[in-house]
Amino acid sequence: MAARIRSALPLLSKIVRSDSLSTQRSHSLQRTFLCPASQASRKFSTAPGKKEEKIKVPLALYGGSGNYASALFLAAKRANVLDKAESELVDLVEALNKSPTFSLFIKDLSVPKDTRIKAIEDICAQAKFSDVIKHFLLLLAENGRLRNVDTIIKRFVELTMADRGEVKAIVTSVIPLPPEEEKELKETLQEILGQGKKVKLEQKIDPNILGGLVVEFGQKVFDMSIKTRARQMERFLREPVNF
Repeated sequence: MAARIRSALPLLSKIVRSDSLSTQRSHSLQRTFLCPASQASRKFSTAPGKKEEKIKVPLALYGGSGNYASALFLAAKRANVLDKAESELVDLVEALNKSPTFSLFIKDLSVPKDTRIKAIEDICAQAKFSDVIKHFLLLLAENGRLRNVDTIIKRFVELTMADRGEVKAIVTSVIPLPPEEEKELKETLQEILGQGKKVKLEQKIDPNILGGLVVEFGQKVFDMSIKTRARQMERFLREPVNF
């Protein structure tokens, strides 16, 4: 998937140099996709005349990025393509990270709206994205929100993880944890969560913590790094001693 996206990148140069889309076509896109973020999910995939299933987002997200992510979640859930949508967006992020040209195009506000729309249409066709993701990206292009797509995708992944009952734990260490230590830590966190939830462990390497671990788990941070212990010891030693 990511390879197909990268293969479509040469289209960007061609599109940017080409003539703009007709005003009539741009107005048509505006009527089709331009809508408040809170109503966007109904524009993505709901078939006319079909009774909508009662679906709720598993987390309350706020702000513009949260609204777009929530609308996309509802649309993908109704269309029964939630896993596929997440996979396609992960591939899109990978393509953004690997292609400076693509990333610059996405964030460049000077690119005309109709040019952005044409480029997204061609990239979606080349990458064979689902209709939900195609319509979503076109909505972002129409509303000038493509520059926020990476943040929106992160919020969307938060929703898909919550929907699966997954809780992400970020473990920071100086070197990668040995498999047995990773397994033990994951089991410990799983016991804290209890049944119905699943820990998804993500490792980060940071030599600056000097040693030990920093575990970010839900809304909590357990800082067991040598760097933090050294700072605590320094504060203790600087305190006046009363004899």
